[in-house]
Amino acid sequence: MQHHMTLETLAMPWKCDLDIKKMEIYSPTNLLSDINNIEEGRDIALKGANDEVCGWIPYSTLMREIFKQWKLTKAYYNAVLNSVEAAVTTVDYKGNITFLNPNSEEMYGLSLNKVYGQSITKFFEKEAIVLMSTMKERQGVTNKYNQPHPNVHVLINTSPVYVDKEVVGGISIERDITEMVKLNDELSSTTAYLHDLESTNQSQQNLSPFNKIKGRSPVLKDAINLANKVAKTDAPVLITGDSGVGKELFAEGIHNAGKRSNHPFVAINCGAIPAALFESELFGYEQGAFTGAVKGGKKGKFDAAKGGTIFLDEVGEMPLELQVKLLRVLQEKHYYRVSGNEAIPTDVRIIAATNRDLEKMIDEGSFREDLYYRLNVISISIPPLRDRIEDIPELIQLFLKEFSLKYTMPIPKIDPEVMYTFLQHPWQGNIRQLRNIIERMIILASDNEVIKPHHLPKNFVKENNPPTLNIQFEEIKKHNGQGEEEIQYALQKTFGNKAAAAKLLGISRATLYNKLKKYDLKID
Repeated sequence: MQHHMTLETLAMPWKCDLDIKKMEIYSPTNLLSDINNIEEGRDIALKGANDEVCGWIPYSTLMREIFKQWKLTKAYYNAVLNSVEAAVTTVDYKGNITFLNPNSEEMYGLSLNKVYGQSITKFFEKEAIVLMSTMKERQGVTNKYNQPHPNVHVLINTSPVYVDKEVVGGISIERDITEMVKLNDELSSTTAYLHDLESTNQSQQNLSPFNKIKGRSPVLKDAINLANKVAKTDAPVLITGDSGVGKELFAEGIHNAGKRSNHPFVAINCGAIPAALFESELFGYEQGAFTGAVKGGKKGKFDAAKGGTIFLDEVGEMPLELQVKLLRVLQEKHYYRVSGNEAIPTDVRIIAATNRDLEKMIDEGSFREDLYYRLNVISISIPPLRDRIEDIPELIQLFLKEFSLKYTMPIPKIDPEVMYTFLQHPWQGNIRQLRNIIERMIILASDNEVIKPHHLPKNFVKENNPPTLNIQFEEIKKHNGQGEEEIQYALQKTFGNKAAAAKLLGISRATLYNKLKKYDLKID
């Protein structure tokens, strides 16, 4: 397509016998697209800067070139629209369908050949057609949630099409998010259902609300004790910690230990919901709230969690515009559904979690300071696995049992070298990373095979730091050598694993047993 084709490129030399009075006058530098409403059969004369005639274009030549450019434009137009991964629909100014790309045909079960020229309102409910309002209001939309069919959810972009400031049609580009919406609904329902089952099971077996959190390290116990105290109140809680440390388990524990334990626990991953869906997901919407809204409206997570707890996971990912609305709800103790006029009182507890530095985000302007202080009434920091290495052996045994059962394999033994490697690893991925490593080892190990270092991923071994102990251990070692306190500390850190403790101390296993006898320490 030659968008900048000048008329002089089409011109022929001027002839003396031509009558300029019967021609349209243009400049040689005018573009082909500058020609407007030329009378049929009328040729064009070109006049230069000095008002001198410098050429002419026969009407037939002009039409031939315009037709050629139209075919080129159409070819590019079709190629672009057919290459777009989203569903593309175009209509004329009356709302009659002029184009559907293959994705649009597939998404809605329509054929362009059968619907071409027919009104789009014949195939979609009138209230679900964003294109009609786009042309009427001369205003496009960007990333707007829409439900054009009962079982189809999309994010839609629309724009009116102009020719000389006149709207001649409209175009919509729709990205299918049906599976995302369904998955989000299913996850919410499943999470709530599983939580009810777990709560019932805990009550029947008289289990601690925090029984799913495994470990005996002092730092972990401190975090659990604080969570247990907070659970008795309705104060908002902000749980911080690296990815994979178990923040959701703490949130569930707080809920289960509190007075709302018999009501729903609704978890929302703030980083997984598209911004266009967020407000309606949180607060719901009224019938007719937006084009494609479900008849009768839809309840949101605040409705689903009534009387219980809402857990805002990855709250640092929440869009700024939603932060404002959430803050207003926390301040005013009520919320409105999208397009609703009725103030609905809030009856939920808010627990938020993040692995990001919210104070740094406040300085950067990406998180609201006033919301931060609303959420951060009580803060619980979950220690990373590298700060509670004495919990690693217990976690390993837990995961070995879990995956041995899952894959119907015997529980393998762990070589002391592997245990030592685990105790020295920085564990950037925390408990989630440890769990994945154990699953991998169970899958790759043969029956009754001892887990050796070669079962570990190569990149895992490379990530290991040189063997170092924490400051407390180094201080004990420096003052006492391999004394009683050092040996007890090593056994504590290795959860009683003698081979790993010997490796940690830099002595043989036999030497360790001799020292245990010397200091009259239990070896069972």
